[in-house]
Amino acid sequence: MPGAKLWAKMIGSGALLCIGGPYLIYYVTPTEEELFMRYNPELQRRSLENRKEKQENFNEWVSQLKKHSKSDLPLWTAWDKESAEYKEAGAARLIEERRIAEQVAQARRDEIKNSAA
Repeated sequence: MPGAKLWAKMIGSGALLCIGGPYLIYYVTPTEEELFMRYNPELQRRSLENRKEKQENFNEWVSQLKKHSKSDLPLWTAWDKESAEYKEAGAARLIEERRIAEQVAQARRDEIKNSAA
């Protein structure tokens, strides 16, 4: 029965690939500590300095993700909606700042004009 031998080779090869492939990846992939130790000292120092800030940013991102997941909208829709609201608020703030700066500049011009006369 040549068919049985062929099936056995196919099953053996499949098992070798399905089990051996992930094991090989696991074996050759370095851990985070090994990667960190390969950094030069300057990069290690900068990485340690920025670790707290990166952790805070990640925690903030996760909290926003949790907040968006509670809404009835899909995550990407809720995220886009908040981004649009944030941009609109930023644009309104910029317009207000420009208006105030223009008022201050106009007041200075008037003051200069009055002091010259």
